[in-house]
Amino acid sequence: MLQQKLKNHNIILASGSPRRHQFFNELGIPFTSDVRKIEETYPHTLKREEITDYLSQQKASMFQDLSKNEILITSDTIVWKGGKAMEKPKNAAHAKKMLAHLSGQFHEVITSVCFTGAAFQKTVNETTKVWFSELSEEEIDHYVDTYQPFDKAGAYGIQEWIGYIGVEKIEGSFFNVVGLPTRLVYKTLLELVSK
Repeated sequence: MLQQKLKNHNIILASGSPRRHQFFNELGIPFTSDVRKIEETYPHTLKREEITDYLSQQKASMFQDLSKNEILITSDTIVWKGGKAMEKPKNAAHAKKMLAHLSGQFHEVITSVCFTGAAFQKTVNETTKVWFSELSEEEIDHYVDTYQPFDKAGAYGIQEWIGYIGVEKIEGSFFNVVGLPTRLVYKTLLELVSK
């Protein structure tokens, strides 16, 4: 079991996301939270998981003083549609425009997770396809005004009202769309502490 193997390790989760904290709690992984801000910019030549890999590694670069029993976990999520990355909306009008862009279409949610120790770094990523039905202007307005999804890539949370009424199907990990590919995180951590 992972929990037994983690007894001699300290896990640092560099995320303020309540969803990611909840996942770690429900996976039974003890952790401390330490969030250090970075400028979330990246070279425009990067595409898809190259973006999230790069940003999760940039977040890890803020931590220079890890001890040998510490494992730092950083992550980044984007919505990828039409050859472009959709990040977090700047305001309500931007969020509504994003959702109108996703309406009646499919997009991909890409998350990278970077595991960093004193002597190693490993980055993994997962992609999930999501299909939205046609959303009316009233539905989009109601969702944005009620749920304020400004901390979410693509301006929506699949686990919220918009997901209940708008998502037709997904292909891949549901939890990845919520914010973390939990199976992949568990499997990678297990591999790292079993060496």
